[in-house]
Amino acid sequence: MKMDIIHSLTDAFESHAQQTESGVEFWLARDLQHLLGYSEWRNFTAVISKAKTACEISDHAISDHFVDVNKMVDLGSGSQREVEDIMLTRYACYMIAQNGDPRKQEIAFAQTYFAIQTRRAELIEQRLLDAERVAARKKLTTTEKELSQVIYEQTGGNQDFAIIRSKGDHALFGKSTQAMKAQWKVPDSRPLADFAPTIILKAKDFATEITIFNTREHSFSCEKAISNEHVTNNEAVRQTLLERGIRPESLPAAEDVKKVERRLSSEDKKALTNPESLDS
Repeated sequence: MKMDIIHSLTDAFESHAQQTESGVEFWLARDLQHLLGYSEWRNFTAVISKAKTACEISDHAISDHFVDVNKMVDLGSGSQREVEDIMLTRYACYMIAQNGDPRKQEIAFAQTYFAIQTRRAELIEQRLLDAERVAARKKLTTTEKELSQVIYEQTGGNQDFAIIRSKGDHALFGKSTQAMKAQWKVPDSRPLADFAPTIILKAKDFATEITIFNTREHSFSCEKAISNEHVTNNEAVRQTLLERGIRPESLPAAEDVKKVERRLSSEDKKALTNPESLDS
């Protein structure tokens, strides 16, 4: 395919067909129809039907990607009439391209274009999830340091911090910290939290924040009182998770958060020198 055709199609897909409403991008099927080289709506709707079937087989809800709408079109007489149309997500466009006539160069282009765009979106989504987990881990570290300080202030020493945290883990997971480290294959020298999923990091952080608040509020001055408070809070958080169908001890370990942090840092450096590097 000649470069001028590629540039023309890229411009058409990105500048003319793609639209945004309330921050959500979409394409209209009747616009996509012409971009993909279909002159008749009847023939194009047959491709859309195949795409919907493929979408459903892939365990994607059709209603999330294909939304029926009506729009007004201009007639040659200067009047208008209402016609049926479909709002499409990027994924829907990709499915349509995959089920289109492979002999059309527009289809060949669209298959590659939407595959790349979808992959780009997946990379962005994963990066956001990674960044969220790193932030949650840093927040937990800060909160646990504050709890250690509170224990020192209230009891005159912070040697009980590890004991209190361990009891909290047992209450949250229903098993000891060591048992969870063995289950998640966490090295002995590393904290369990470095391999915890984001939801667990936030759960531990929330329980610890409550412990800090109530320890100060009620002036707990011994390890037993603070431990009881921390256990109660972690049990309450565990119960909430269980009620929502989340069993903490059954979740798989997440990637070492230190590796995630290094990867994000490396990607940031690459982006500064080569903005296109994150798309590959």
